[in-house]
Order: sequence, then structure tokens, then C-alpha cells
Amino acid sequence: MKKIFFLLLLFITVSFNSQKPDAYDSGEWFKFRIHYGFVNAGYATLELQESLKNSKKVYHAIGKGYTVGMSRFFFKVDDNYESYFDKVTNKPYQYIRKIDEGGYTKNQEGFFDQDSNKIVVKDYKNKTEKTFSVTENVQDIVSTFYFLRNYPNIDKLKVGESVVVDMFFDDEIYKFKLKFLGRENLKTKFGTAPSMIFRPIVQSGRVFKEEESLTVWISDDENKIPLRIKASLAVGSIKADLDGFKGLKNPFMVKLND
Repeated sequence: MKKIFFLLLLFITVSFNSQKPDAYDSGEWFKFRIHYGFVNAGYATLELQESLKNSKKVYHAIGKGYTVGMSRFFFKVDDNYESYFDKVTNKPYQYIRKIDEGGYTKNQEGFFDQDSNKIVVKDYKNKTEKTFSVTENVQDIVSTFYFLRNYPNIDKLKVGESVVVDMFFDDEIYKFKLKFLGRENLKTKFGTAPSMIFRPIVQSGRVFKEEESLTVWISDDENKIPLRIKASLAVGSIKADLDGFKGLKNPFMVKLND
């Protein structure tokens, strides 16, 4: 269950734009309902603000996930993921990861030095500080997906092709890959939205396993916002559906459901 909530929180930030570098702006906010069958298991939110780093205006993304009701009684989740990244290059300056997942906790901050390709990770729980070498264009877990929002020529991908990004997570660099599966008109609470469908493919035995079935639906408009995330389980599936939004950069292209 812990991994499922991590996956959902991770992928609610996924969105793409192939034409303009303005798929989003500060003030954007999303809310997602996480449900297992007919059970409302929890919610996740993602918002984008403007902040200052070294007197420079940057983006500050804040993602939160939490269980509710009986789900919280059986498995308490309170997750907070944040990222400060450059408004032009999308390179991250700092990330925050503060989580409590059924008693499993982490409290970390990472500080990127993009000039020297280093990151300093401060672990407040274990009172440690470590420095790691990173690749030139590395992203953190949240900035990765804002980076992908403006990734060029996403709309020209053929079915079966993938996009790969270096992502720093848990003291390692992962080759985060998204495979394009095709398009579908998806019914949502806001109407029927043309969508692009992706699936993560990551090295087996690392953060994810290739045999895990996780699917992501992204609106096929200029916003490219996440509409649904579905993780297939041995019994049933768990989903996160877009439940609310505000501050979109572009019109949300949906048709009323029949």
C-alpha cells in the first residue's frame, strides 16, 4: 500500500506540452481523489507558487498526499514533496521530502549545485549530511514532471516510443522512462477529455518494477494536465482521478458527458 501511494503522488504531477513553454504558471492547483474500488482512500494536491532563491524568482511546487476515513485508520499517510526550480531552465535548486507512510518516515532536503553537478542531502531524521555527484541535467522527483511538461515533440511520439529523464531519488540517479501507449477519450467529472496515455518503465528492482501496471492519462490539450492514474493490483485496482483544479494557464478542453 505504501508503494501505491508513492506512485500516485509521483504521477499526479505528470503532464506534457510539445508546442509552448507555458503549459503552466504560478497559481496552478490540482486536487485528486484516490480510491480503491468504491472506497475513498485519500486525496493528493499539487500547487505551483512563485518564490525567491538568492534574490531570483523561481517556481516552488508543493505536492501533498494523505489518507482519510477508515483508510487512515488502517494505513496512515501524510506525505509532503516540494521542489524549487528555475523558471527558464527548469533545473532544480532544492527539494524537500517529508513523509509518514504507516510509520515509515523520512525528513530530507537536497540542495543542488548545478555548476559542479553535485547535490548535498541533509537527512534530519538520521542527522546526516552527504554529497553526491549527479548528471548535468538531473531533476528531482517533482521538477522532473514540470520539465516534461515542456518536453519538445511529445505529440510526435509513436506508440511504443519513450521519453527518458535522469531523476535523483533516495541517494541515486534513476533513468525515469515513460512509454507512450496511445490516445483515448476519457470520461471525467468535468466532461469527456481527449487524453494521451503513458506507462512508466523503470529498471527492474529499483524504485519500480517493470511488471507493475501503472497507467497515466494526460489531457491532450495545451495544459496537458493529469486526469487519471491507475495502478492494477493482484486484486482490483487503485485510482487517482482529478477532483478539482484552478489557475490553469490555458483553457481545459473537455466536452460535456452524454
